[in-house]
Amino acid sequence: TTVFGGESSKPDYRNIPCAVFSIPPLSIVGLSEEEAIEQVNGDVLVFTSTFNPMKNTVSGRQEKTIMKLVVDAETDKVLGASMCGPDAPEIMQGIAVALKCGATKAQFDSTVGIHPSAAEEFVTMRSVSRRVTARGKAKTN
Repeated sequence: TTVFGGESSKPDYRNIPCAVFSIPPLSIVGLSEEEAIEQVNGDVLVFTSTFNPMKNTVSGRQEKTIMKLVVDAETDKVLGASMCGPDAPEIMQGIAVALKCGATKAQFDSTVGIHPSAAEEFVTMRSVSRRVTARGKAKTN
């Protein structure tokens, strides 16, 4: 327990972002796809994107970025996010705030992205890559 101002409180260990500072960096927050499948009673929606960031396109670099959002199909709540690519830890820090606030996929979708940043991809992923049923069988769309 943490004590501050005479008030006892327990730390909240949910949705803590993590990063591996490699080249390219990897960062995650919230539940992985596998954890979501285990913990959610209904279906899990998985949104993925693989692309070459515009700053790499202009410079001719072929470094790819991959992103994933894991969403509870019934509540539309975003349960987890992951990214491998330039600036992943910086981007995931902002996504962590959204998850702490209980953001939904609809709220992500209604957010205007900063163009041309890689981060905007998290708010423009509209097509479900796969839907995993409560029984763990994936349905690819």
